[in-house]
Amino acid sequence: MSQPTIKRDPEGTRRRILEAATEQFTSLGLAGARVDAIASAAGTNERMLYYYFTSKEGLYVAVLEALYVEFANCESNLDLSGLKPSDAIRSLAESIWTHLQENPRWLSLINNENLHEGRYLQQSAKIRETLSPVVELIRTTLGRGAVAGEFRADVDALDFYVTLVGMGYYVVSNRFTLKMFTGRNYFERPARTAISNMHVDMLLSYLRPTSSAPASS
Repeated sequence: MSQPTIKRDPEGTRRRILEAATEQFTSLGLAGARVDAIASAAGTNERMLYYYFTSKEGLYVAVLEALYVEFANCESNLDLSGLKPSDAIRSLAESIWTHLQENPRWLSLINNENLHEGRYLQQSAKIRETLSPVVELIRTTLGRGAVAGEFRADVDALDFYVTLVGMGYYVVSNRFTLKMFTGRNYFERPARTAISNMHVDMLLSYLRPTSSAPASS
């Protein structure tokens, strides 16, 4: 009697390992995560984990890469071309901040990697590639705004992106200490909406061209 054919699903196995590893690294960090627990949660064995990712550190880098790609794709796939430049900046900012708010495990991993001083991200050949489309989207939008006279022409797209992300990142990554320290929960919609609107106004104010009119004597 012939043996039943075993259906292999390498991509499915790899995806399950990444998902299980994301949960482990988010809650326990690189040091606390266990390879056997990741393999068990993924429904596979340690041998397959090492086959796909070489080591626990290699798996950790792959998890970081996957989350950076997801974050970047969310923004670079936005179609802002039909919006006024100021509306495009608002839409982009709100999209980035919403993604941060809805994906706190991404922040946990980034905070953990900062404790490692970025040395595992440094091993990735893909990380900077994920950033380029988002920065180019911002550069294009800033350029449209400059041509239309809405924005100043000397804004560095990368610096602007880092500033924009930083505004949303701080509020989310420090949400618990901010609540204890200030008594305000920035994860509740009224407070979240108010501070997001403030941040957008600050960004657009910075982008406006400075007046070229001569000062009166």
